[in-house]
Amino acid sequence: MIEARHLTKRYGELTAIEDVSFDLRKGEILGFLGPNGAGKSTTMKILTCCLPATSGTATVAGFDLFRDPMKIKARIGYLPENPPLYLDMSVRAYLGFVGRLKGMSGAKLRGRIDWVVERCGLAEVKDRLIANLSKGFKQRVGIAQALVHEPEIIVLDEPTIGLDPRQIIEIRSLIRSLAGEHSIILSTHILPEVKTICDRVLIINRGRIVIEDTVDNLENSGKKLEEVFVELINKEERAESLSSEAH
Repeated sequence: MIEARHLTKRYGELTAIEDVSFDLRKGEILGFLGPNGAGKSTTMKILTCCLPATSGTATVAGFDLFRDPMKIKARIGYLPENPPLYLDMSVRAYLGFVGRLKGMSGAKLRGRIDWVVERCGLAEVKDRLIANLSKGFKQRVGIAQALVHEPEIIVLDEPTIGLDPRQIIEIRSLIRSLAGEHSIILSTHILPEVKTICDRVLIINRGRIVIEDTVDNLENSGKKLEEVFVELINKEERAESLSSEAH
């Protein structure tokens, strides 16, 4: 569904991402894992045609990233880190507005709104102003707007940021339920989130992909690391204490 090759983005002398290459397969959930500032959001903005790459190539749903941006946008649902919500609109009115922007209308749009409202757990708040919703429901509305036009690919940037533990569980379950019907990329800096949701993970640091593997393989390889090295300078007594505690 996505084939990215050697994507690089520079701002003058600052390199945000460099030589990023990966594939997104049909029906899978791919996790971008890395610390803040690693290049996750930059990569997602490039793939959703919100930001041009400095160099590199990519195809999304069979279309070239540079030649066919509008065709790509029609096939991608995007939830940025800060959901693009109009707080003075009701949930239903907002989803209708987004659907019309995506070229939908009439019975098809109404049916699709009903579907995303039900699928995203928004039935009880569908006629409320978005401004009056909790953070968790706002995230659900953000995901709903990414789904309303039946995209082949969904891109979610930090979808559980700022949520409480119960809301995090609900959003993770919602995302996982979308696998198979859609191909999904999500970014996070939380390892348990990748383990819970994703089929495959890319670890990115300082703008470069450093590891690409399945979640199971990463978990199994991590279990083999049993040695811990500690260096203390001029702390002989403390070192002896740590050694005694370890035994």
